[in-house]
Amino acid sequence: MTDALADKLKHLPTGPGVYQHKDADGKVLYVGKAKNLRSRVRSYFQDGRPKEAKTQALVKKVVDVEVILTDTEAESLLLENNLIKRLKPRYNILLKDDKTYPYICVKKERFPRVFPTRRVRKDGSMYFGPYTDAKAMKLMLKTIKELFKLRSCSLHLNQAAIEAGKYQPCLDYHIQKCAAPCVGYETEEHYNSTIDQIVKLLNGKTRELIDLLQDEMKRLASEKQFEQAAEYRDRVKALQTYAQRQKVVTDPEVDRDLFALAVDREADAGVGVLFKVREGKIIGRTHKILRGIEGADDPALLQRIVEDYYAEAQFFPNEVYLAGDLEDASAVEAFLREKKGRKVEVRTPQRGEKVDLMNMIESNAKLLLGEWHRAREQRDEERIPRSVMSLQRDLRLKKPPRRIETFDISHLGGTGTVASCVVFQDAKPRKSDYRTYKIRTVEDGKPDDFQSMREVVERRYARLLEENGPWPDLVIIDGGKGQLSSAVESLRRVDVYGKFPVVGLAKRLEEVFFPGESQSTIIPRTSSSLRLIQRCRDEAHRFAVTAQRKQRRIKDLRSELLDIPGVGAKTAKKLLTELGSAKAVRAASEAEIAALTGPSVAAKIRRHYDQPEAATAEEASSRPRGRSSSAGP
Repeated sequence: MTDALADKLKHLPTGPGVYQHKDADGKVLYVGKAKNLRSRVRSYFQDGRPKEAKTQALVKKVVDVEVILTDTEAESLLLENNLIKRLKPRYNILLKDDKTYPYICVKKERFPRVFPTRRVRKDGSMYFGPYTDAKAMKLMLKTIKELFKLRSCSLHLNQAAIEAGKYQPCLDYHIQKCAAPCVGYETEEHYNSTIDQIVKLLNGKTRELIDLLQDEMKRLASEKQFEQAAEYRDRVKALQTYAQRQKVVTDPEVDRDLFALAVDREADAGVGVLFKVREGKIIGRTHKILRGIEGADDPALLQRIVEDYYAEAQFFPNEVYLAGDLEDASAVEAFLREKKGRKVEVRTPQRGEKVDLMNMIESNAKLLLGEWHRAREQRDEERIPRSVMSLQRDLRLKKPPRRIETFDISHLGGTGTVASCVVFQDAKPRKSDYRTYKIRTVEDGKPDDFQSMREVVERRYARLLEENGPWPDLVIIDGGKGQLSSAVESLRRVDVYGKFPVVGLAKRLEEVFFPGESQSTIIPRTSSSLRLIQRCRDEAHRFAVTAQRKQRRIKDLRSELLDIPGVGAKTAKKLLTELGSAKAVRAASEAEIAALTGPSVAAKIRRHYDQPEAATAEEASSRPRGRSSSAGP
């Protein structure tokens, strides 16, 4: 931390607001809010405070902090949400908006239009959604069209144009779908009252709207305006039919929002889901994907989902139910109280039917997370690297070799033979699937690369046969015809030959051999497929040589330990297993060794390593005694 930053931290204000961590280039790394800016921002830089890996990485890059004071916590919540969406800081939890889902827009204009849209503009219009189910949105729009007379044109209806008679009634007026405000047949006041009724319907206040329309119907009937009263009667019947389609989940007096969360830490992603309950009925569901969640616990993620939704909400319920705890529930309650004008209860149900309801919401969150996983996997499957497609073409394979397994053999003068199997998935190393094999069927000092290849291929695919895969799309044997024939022999023995293609790669001319073909295939040197094969071969060679050298170092150290009086094979193995390496054994104190071997043997080991000549002998024994050989010409 620089002196300038340290001085800035001392003089930060103590009020509520938003802070921005910036790097040396002035780029915003993280945006956060706080009740007390000084306390919150300084907590990042306190040495004794435990931090997750993500926070530690953030703090190392911070060279400046910018703060913005707000009057209330509610203002800081709104400002934080806007800044995160505009700046997209690297270390914030990012929410993927449902921008692909449609909304219903009530346009801010004289005689507002109501229409579907996928673009949310900050123009003062009201947006309802997103509708993850397009059928539900179409049903809502159809209901609105049947119930209310609205204009569908995009005319600019200012008062001067209407009074001047600039427009004429269209077909919608003649078929009773519009009251023709464009020619002054409907007043702005009456049209806006219709819009108010539509907003109630979109907010799920169906019962309240039915009561309002019934009162108006009775008033019109009492005034003997029977034709208009009949219109209201028809609206009430249509609304009652619409309301019957909505699922009742709670008592009808309460409006409630229900939030739940599903998280996959391995994928560094999660899903937040919201169910809207109005007058006891579920009127809609929405969800958002969370990315970059490393270091954030479930309460912090749920807080992010809740704050993001209410920062742009236009309706606030009486109650908010959560499937888990929030990081700072008081901040959410304060914000909702300010927006609603009275207290909004925020709680996590603990018993009874409400717990069952929240379990249902959680199940939906898990379902949506699973759908996101499948969609991502499908997208990944559709993105096949060009080098993989080139390899399919050059080797005339039936399908793209997305999973490639490559084998190599390494030994030192015929001793310590080790085989490697490396895996490439979509042209990238998949190191979690790498394997090494100590060769058991070849006697030390008598190298036999062919037999070594037979053994490793048989062991590998006998195991995959037991586990039913995952099977490769292509197997590459590092070597010429002899190694390839040995591999094919083992594949036939395991009864998997023909399940996937197998080729041999000769190093000298980069020739590719197919089983049963005397002539090799030469891949053009400019082809990306040749570079992919070479990468697979070189990685298999590197992995085999590394394993062989590691095995030799352990063997050399174990031999040296066995030369120390009082140290047997079990003690040597225990020291290497527990301490991890030759360097660690040499560097260990007598007390550390004694904890594993006892004080008497520890003293002998420490005395052995403390002798000056021991270090010289150790260096000499650790030098390579020859070159590692790899199978193949």
